Amino acid sequence: MSDPRLSAASQEGSGQPSGEAPCGICRLHGDGEAAARDEILRQGPWLLRHHPRPAPLAGWLLLDARRHLGGPIDFQPDEAAAFGPMLQRCSARVRPLTGWGRVYVIALGEGARPLHVHLIPRHGDDPASEAWRVADLYRAVASGERAAAPQRQVEELVDQARKLTAAWR
Repeated sequence: MSDPRLSAASQEGSGQPSGEAPCGICRLHGDGEAAARDEILRQGPWLLRHHPRPAPLAGWLLLDARRHLGGPIDFQPDEAAAFGPMLQRCSARVRPLTGWGRVYVIALGEGARPLHVHLIPRHGDDPASEAWRVADLYRAVASGERAAAPQRQVEELVDQARKLTAAWR
């Protein structure tokens, strides 16, 4: 059953409000340094990037809508048609990049409003990446309780991901 308050809340803030400073996701999209470090692909309405540092796991990617929107409810018809195929292609890239067998797909839209879909590698031998424990891993890295993914490993993965997606352009 749908809660009308949640439905209304999902509509609040759709589109970058005029006259307001850009949100964190929109700032990332315009940040040349962040793009050089983390961006893998910009194609049509989508941007594929690695999780910013400190990254909880090497290969934790994000698929962002380039347009400031709250989620699929706000898609234009062309965005809706392109989303599934792009999500599948990006998810399929996580496996060969990490060697891990599963990819979790999570989008909440509360910490940062614009649509950004987390593509999280899951390794069967790593209990920290299992189901909702991945949220505990995220918080532990953010608080400094657990080490982030090694910087060099993330850099190499981003370089490899760029090479693998170059043919998509």
